[in-house]
Amino acid sequence: MEKALRIALTKGRLEKDTIGLLEKIGYDCTAVKEKGRKLILPVPDGNLEVVLAKANDVITYVEHGVCDLGVVGKDTISEMQGTFFELVDLGFGKCRFALAAKKGSPFYGGYKVKTVATKYPNITRSFFESKGMDVDIVKIEGSVELAPLLGLADGIVDIVETGSTLKANGLEVIEDIVPVSARLIVNTVSMKLRQKEIENFVSLIEKTL
Repeated sequence: MEKALRIALTKGRLEKDTIGLLEKIGYDCTAVKEKGRKLILPVPDGNLEVVLAKANDVITYVEHGVCDLGVVGKDTISEMQGTFFELVDLGFGKCRFALAAKKGSPFYGGYKVKTVATKYPNITRSFFESKGMDVDIVKIEGSVELAPLLGLADGIVDIVETGSTLKANGLEVIEDIVPVSARLIVNTVSMKLRQKEIENFVSLIEKTL
């Protein structure tokens, strides 16, 4: 039997949605669902091996070729900007990047250079560069909503799903930046060496979607 295609999945909701998709194709994902503490799991009837990882690591593993494929959010792809092929928009894990600020605050007014807090400095920089605006970017690892409340930033750039966290903290969306969803990515060398298998797998996904 040919070596299994190795696919890295982002742990959490994207993992669950991807497993759901693989089951719709008809694969038996029992081993993945009953994983316990294991991080590498077989899907034997699909000749797949699933690797569970954090989003940034999914990209690292695919880029370095230790995984052939990966499922990761467009947010991580845009922020990390790695070398791989993006094959399919899987349509789940939908949310959006948005600029938000304190309710009623005139973010775009005045001459002062604005300070923006975010977990995504590259996306934030590109967004403001496209507007021809200079901003100071402060990278925050935790709850980015705190930054304007504590007076550290004039606004934030973050992922927004329902907007309820913003609302609960007295913030509002000033502008939507870009929609986000889960994508299937592939290692550039795997795409050459295992093209037929990958194309077959992708075509099963596309039919199922």
